[in-house]
Amino acid sequence: MRIHCKVVVITVCLGVFLLLYFLGGNAADDPPLKEVAEDYYFPTSSGLGNIVASKLTKKPLDELHILQKQPLTDRKEAKVVRGGNAIAKRQRSDMGLGRLSSKRARAEEVMHLAVVACGNRLDETLTMVKSALLFSIKRIKFHIFAEDPLASQFEKKFLFQLSQWARAISNKFQYSIYPITFSVGNAEEWKKLFKPCAAQRLFLPVILKDVDSLLYVDTDVLFLRPMDDMWSFLKAFNTTQLAAMAPEHEIPKIGWYSRFARHPFYGVTGVNSGVMLMNLTRIRRTLFKNSMIPSGLSWEDLLHPLYQKYKNHITWGDQDLLNIIFHYNPESLYTFPCQWNYRPDHCMYGSNCKGAEQEGVSILHGNRGVYHDDKQPAFKVVYDAIHEYPFEDNMFQSLFYPLQTKFLDTVNTLCGRIPQVFLKQVEKTMRTVYEKKVVRHVKPPPK
Repeated sequence: MRIHCKVVVITVCLGVFLLLYFLGGNAADDPPLKEVAEDYYFPTSSGLGNIVASKLTKKPLDELHILQKQPLTDRKEAKVVRGGNAIAKRQRSDMGLGRLSSKRARAEEVMHLAVVACGNRLDETLTMVKSALLFSIKRIKFHIFAEDPLASQFEKKFLFQLSQWARAISNKFQYSIYPITFSVGNAEEWKKLFKPCAAQRLFLPVILKDVDSLLYVDTDVLFLRPMDDMWSFLKAFNTTQLAAMAPEHEIPKIGWYSRFARHPFYGVTGVNSGVMLMNLTRIRRTLFKNSMIPSGLSWEDLLHPLYQKYKNHITWGDQDLLNIIFHYNPESLYTFPCQWNYRPDHCMYGSNCKGAEQEGVSILHGNRGVYHDDKQPAFKVVYDAIHEYPFEDNMFQSLFYPLQTKFLDTVNTLCGRIPQVFLKQVEKTMRTVYEKKVVRHVKPPPK
């Protein structure tokens, strides 16, 4: 009996010892749960700032949802932060910094767009503004120049349109309306040069002294992709370039300047000034070479004597003067491809803009009045589609499909026989806008 009891006691003690040994060993191998949780869920301050600045979402709850999915790369920073209150405080502090940086970025990222509207160009100008707002990403400041009778009408109709568009484009743009003014020479003479008030564009560097860079467009221009893409050409300028335009024609044999001009012009075919990107700061600082004064003249001092010298030899007014200026200063001009200023001349004599055939039209320029007659219905179809679009959310249903359907009626015309030239960039731009909206509002799936 005694021997039996001793065996039982020894067995129990051995069992307890083994149990304690295995429990202790397993506990030593377990990772520290709290440290792992902090490493995975708490983001670095730089990562948080980037998330807020990139505006992945606007709602604070969604921000926190996204933030929790960011892995930590700096273990030392995780060790400093302990406890839920500290984490929340750190998140609020970093989000505040992120918002400040994003506000600063937004303040800097404003594009400036100028247009001159005289005569019966009110509806055309509003349609141009609408096309710019439809696809652009950054904010736009519109500088609208109009003669006195039209200025008040423009503001009334503009404000009415804003009330119709407000929900779709809130906080997306600003605008200012200016009277027509000419700082040198005879104002009435300038006003009648070529088309009513068209010469006003020559004086933009003088009038808009606080604006660094600017895109000027004619009223008959339509954006078929974000203005941001045109704005990016400013970064392509070298140190001497201060303006950008597209060639007047692609084929010298049928170009106007190469056949008929009685004055100097830029390059082989001249340039078209209906879409003109300008670094106004550089223009104001530059002395321009010319055929009158060897030492060069500032932009403002050059305009009037240049006009006086060539006024009996120019046909296209201010555009001819710009061609003369850049003939003597070719190093100052950047030329962008024809799809950024696509006109009837690029298709009515046969397709001669290869860039538009490959990439689609980026900016449509309906000169020759083609938006308002039936001479080139392909241009009119695009204008009517944008003019009638009610700024609904579904651009494919309310803009692209009607445009595509109406375009079928133009395929037997000179400019409508290659539909992808007009439709390719519009469809691509709409898809990009749609994808951005979807990505912005859909939360990432849980891991």
